[in-house]
Amino acid sequence: MAALDRRKKYTRMVLRDSLIQLLKERPLSSITVKDICELADINRSTFYAHYADQYDLLEQIEEEIMTDLTGYLNQFQYENEEDALPLLENLLEYFASKRDISQTLLNERMDSSFQLKVMTFAHKYFMEHWTVVRHLDEDLSEYMSTFIISGCIHVMKAWLSNDMDKSPREIAEILYHLINKGLFGE
Repeated sequence: MAALDRRKKYTRMVLRDSLIQLLKERPLSSITVKDICELADINRSTFYAHYADQYDLLEQIEEEIMTDLTGYLNQFQYENEEDALPLLENLLEYFASKRDISQTLLNERMDSSFQLKVMTFAHKYFMEHWTVVRHLDEDLSEYMSTFIISGCIHVMKAWLSNDMDKSPREIAEILYHLINKGLFGE
């Protein structure tokens, strides 16, 4: 039974890696199951034993990352403003550890909903935690959340594209300063 589970995990990993590799070259709409299987050296019947199609495969990759993020964030107690810096740093470390897949899925050319999923997830977290700490008006919080999350995601994308030229801590400090003090804040 363990060998079967290992084989199943291996097959899924190879299929996922193959799809990510293909997504670096072209959009999902021009990638076929045949393309994925050829790169993975897996039979199409084996592919279909795991996934309905290439869109289902991508959806499962995205869902796995979102589940990981949820588990990652649930480890933190966010009770005051000072908790934001280690939280940001740890999130950046998470995305750095998944650099290849994160950079691919957050690419502007991607016809995936991953960035929207990340933004929706972050917005929900922001509204549940940060606004409570800051005691902000709910309408204002919606706009602030959109601004902050969009900025953070784009900074992270730039950082990943720049070969992570700064440490997660340095990027976290930049974001923390911008979020809490603004562009010219002391």
